[in-house]
Amino acid sequence: MSRASSLIAFAIVAATIPAFNQLTLAQNAQRIADERSSKSPSASLAAKLLELRFARPLSRNEETTLRPRDHFKECELCPEMVVIPAGQFFMGASDGEAGSTPDERPQHRVSFAQPFSVSRFPVTFSEWDACVAAKGCGYQPGDEGWGRGRRPVISILWEEARDYVSWLSRTTGKTYRLLSEAEREYIARAGTTTAYWWGDLFEPARANCDRANRKLSDTAIGDLEKFNAKTQTLPVESFSPNPWGLYQVHGNVYDWVEDCWNESYDGAPSDGSAWTSGNCERHVLRGGAFSRKPQAARSSARIWFGSSNRLAYMSVRVARALDRWPGRIVGRP
Repeated sequence: MSRASSLIAFAIVAATIPAFNQLTLAQNAQRIADERSSKSPSASLAAKLLELRFARPLSRNEETTLRPRDHFKECELCPEMVVIPAGQFFMGASDGEAGSTPDERPQHRVSFAQPFSVSRFPVTFSEWDACVAAKGCGYQPGDEGWGRGRRPVISILWEEARDYVSWLSRTTGKTYRLLSEAEREYIARAGTTTAYWWGDLFEPARANCDRANRKLSDTAIGDLEKFNAKTQTLPVESFSPNPWGLYQVHGNVYDWVEDCWNESYDGAPSDGSAWTSGNCERHVLRGGAFSRKPQAARSSARIWFGSSNRLAYMSVRVARALDRWPGRIVGRP
């Protein structure tokens, strides 16, 4: 049977099988995924089967077959997650990086011993509204008249972002959390060393920043001119993903991270964990925004806000631990 035929057959079964037979379906997907260990041509098929699976928490078997850049989703309105490889990088800006500031230095090596997963997009209004409906989130932000649905949620506080990941954890039985600041820079760079994942010069067709970029091209959802009558957020699928398949790591909205604010990286963790000492009345935001200049969207750029500030560009991207990742494939690309 051809690869395409296999996918069609699996999709038909998935659409008709009773709910109580989902375990058998998962086991069949597992069997195909296991073929990857022998470098079978069905490796790409296994990845697609994982994407076609029912939106429910990963089983232990499914979790142990994940590889870097695989996708999964654990409830209908949970964020879509991407597996991030273990590795290391130099965090912060070099002395000569244009637009950089002293708080982005000293540049230092950070290592990630284990893979983890991160949401492919910033959390959307649809995903946030599901948390509000379930009474896991107490605040329902307005959309500034720009629309909800697949646009990123905005105007949320750091404490509210933490409420959201707590709700995801309770809903799925898995450990969701905010990213650390080091993780956020690592996933933005995706193996690159330039100011943006595509290079050192800002390109208006790749990110939504305040640079009179009213004409857009090379986007994932086609013509976005109608969204650009004024400075505002754009749907999360806008623009091209970075090399690890993550959208909008630069611009559109800032992501809250777990870390407290520190004026420099002197004494910063080297293992990728959150820095939870320092000025913990202030927390870090990463990524830039629709209303901020391109230099604020650089991979190394960082800002802070106190708990009481609520601004339209404040959003969140979530992480999930992979507790059962087997040691034999750690760091495998």
